[in-house]
Amino acid sequence: MPPKRSYVSPLRAQAAARTREQILQRATELFADRGYGLVTVADIASAAGVSSKTVFASVGSKSDVLDRIVDQGVAASGHEQAVRQLLGLDRPEAVLEALARGTRAGNEEHFRVHEAIRKALPVHENGEALWRRATAAYREALITAAHHLHALTAPPLCTPQETADALWYWFGPSGWRTLVVDNGWTWDRAEQFLRHTAAVTLYTPR
Repeated sequence: MPPKRSYVSPLRAQAAARTREQILQRATELFADRGYGLVTVADIASAAGVSSKTVFASVGSKSDVLDRIVDQGVAASGHEQAVRQLLGLDRPEAVLEALARGTRAGNEEHFRVHEAIRKALPVHENGEALWRRATAAYREALITAAHHLHALTAPPLCTPQETADALWYWFGPSGWRTLVVDNGWTWDRAEQFLRHTAAVTLYTPR
């Protein structure tokens, strides 16, 4: 007698995926609002309208939930396509404009994800590694942008690595958060200011 085949219902799989997405969405909101250390699996379950057992079965522990949030944030960033478009630009001004526009869009769209991660760092058992994983692709994109700027018209007072560091200072998540959250700027004003600051600092003769 042939062995029985396991059957996976497409409808059941879709329902499981929706449940998992609901858990991650509600967890992101809770982590961003309260902070990772003050949220329990029971809190996540209650917000998602499921049991704690379902959270564990669908995603895992609280740490697993945060890991999945980080993975989703990296996957949703679209950094590969953004870098390809950036490398097609042939003027430094256009590159800096694209960086300001693109990093603004990413930080604005995924703000709650960034907040969830940021608030987890002081209490997470491996916060430093978590931050590196969350920002590695972001930093690599800015390093690529810096080398492209130097290939077009090298900033007079910076090495490529210094330019990459400066781009991270201006266009990394901390720069956006400082202006928009800590200082209450609009996203439009922050984008305009950071683009102008980068252009003037890198390319104004001294």
